[in-house]
Amino acid sequence: MHPNPAFRQTPAAESVDFARSRGFGLLIVNGEAGPLVAHVPYLLDAAGAVAEMHLARSNPIARAALPLPAVLAVSGPDAYVSPDWYGPHDTMPDQVPTWNYVAVHLRGTLEPLPAEALRPHVDALSAEHEGRIDGKRPWTSAKMSPGAMERLMRMILPFRLRIDRVDSTWKLNQNKDAGLRQGVADALSRGDAAAQGIAALMRALGPA
Repeated sequence: MHPNPAFRQTPAAESVDFARSRGFGLLIVNGEAGPLVAHVPYLLDAAGAVAEMHLARSNPIARAALPLPAVLAVSGPDAYVSPDWYGPHDTMPDQVPTWNYVAVHLRGTLEPLPAEALRPHVDALSAEHEGRIDGKRPWTSAKMSPGAMERLMRMILPFRLRIDRVDSTWKLNQNKDAGLRQGVADALSRGDAAAQGIAALMRALGPA
């Protein structure tokens, strides 16, 4: 997390809501030979206390001696910020390039779930994301041939991260005044989707 307190003022509940909306992150634990990392979809409960996920049986994290301390790192939009966007050099000298971004770290303990938790988890996971797609009837596992889902589920295992700490960085030029932030947001709004996402977040900060 960024050490500047200006970028760490977002309430934990807002960061949890953001992580829930993303639904995908990096699961990280310490292994014998170094950090183990897996890219995982997950479901975060309403209280932000538990994230459920699944891993391939062959994944090194799935074969680690659990329970273990773990971090679920969730990234949001990010964008490069040019010093030129703060204004003319003669009025805003000695500015440097930077990067604006959103990151949320959910820290806690990773533990295995019983086998009977797997089917409800994968059904809930697909239902969550199918429900976000407009214009089509949601896919469900009932569309699969008899026995196909069971065969595929033999290759994965269910896990739960019990969350005891939420850290976040929302680096959106809060250390600059509102006018400078507006200039950067205007420039970013002409960029790609990630840059536009950062611009929208910067504008949501308001003048404070």
